[in-house]
Amino acid sequence: MVKPLPPHETREVKYDKRRWDLLRRKRERAKETMRILVAAGWEPLVHGSVARGDVDEDSDIDIFIPVQVQPFRVEMVLKDAGYEFLKREIVIATPWQLPKVHLCVDDELIVSFPLMKPLPTELDFYRFGGAIDFIDLEQGKRVAGVDKRLMLIEPTSFGHVESSILGREGEVAKKLGVGIEIVRERIQVLTRRAEVGHTGLYYRRELAPDESFEGVLKEVGRKVRRSCRR
Repeated sequence: MVKPLPPHETREVKYDKRRWDLLRRKRERAKETMRILVAAGWEPLVHGSVARGDVDEDSDIDIFIPVQVQPFRVEMVLKDAGYEFLKREIVIATPWQLPKVHLCVDDELIVSFPLMKPLPTELDFYRFGGAIDFIDLEQGKRVAGVDKRLMLIEPTSFGHVESSILGREGEVAKKLGVGIEIVRERIQVLTRRAEVGHTGLYYRRELAPDESFEGVLKEVGRKVRRSCRR
């Protein structure tokens, strides 16, 4: 892992042909999946490094439907398009976030969506890391966002410029169009994860092949209610 920079210092990163080709491949795959979801009437986002551009071989292709949808509908649409799922799970990233469905197509591609109506602060989570819609993806747009090192990644024609967000919370929130609360929350969470040496989730429940998401919602609801009382 590249060592983060001190506040207010920047680093220019130039991409070689291999990295541009890798980004192109991951974006084409995201586009293919998002096209199916758009045709079904949703407005999916691709977020993280694929939206920013700073991908590597291990970068996930994270696609998010930013509205509450019925899980069986998403599963049906993707299965009708020939998709199979390596894993199906319900995830709560932190005690403050809503439960989400993760449909893991393989080790790279994940389609997710909330099980409850998302709040504006929930959507800020994706804008913080960088997110674009299908039209932006087709047009080759890249956006700024923050990676897990708490580095602001700002795309350039040659690659990107990166800089630490520590001590610049207000500036970064304004630049990304998010509330300062999400910037502070992500700093707290990611700093803590770096200290303890893992990126564990607050809650994860993998479903058996014969289980439905609707069938385990009561269990998830109890988990959410317990977290709200803490």
